[in-house]
Amino acid sequence: MIRTVLTEIGVFLIPFAVYAIYLIATRAGVTLPASWPLDMLAKLTLAALVLVIISFVLLAELTGAPPNSTYVPAHIEDGRLVPGAEK
Repeated sequence: MIRTVLTEIGVFLIPFAVYAIYLIATRAGVTLPASWPLDMLAKLTLAALVLVIISFVLLAELTGAPPNSTYVPAHIEDGRLVPGAEK
């Protein structure tokens, strides 16, 4: 679960990192408040939210068990531990 959360945080930060790289390339000064106007922050936040929503949809659609499968959890059978499996 923590991997998914960290992945989504990374996806959210992508537009901000790209803009910072742009500021570095144009020598505009990344740390100057004038380089991060409020309208640009709003656009970057909107782009980040769109990327996060897309990644959530892709995560939900492309991962997990195949359709019509049933997960049988790990259990003990005849004194031996049988790992969980999808049937």
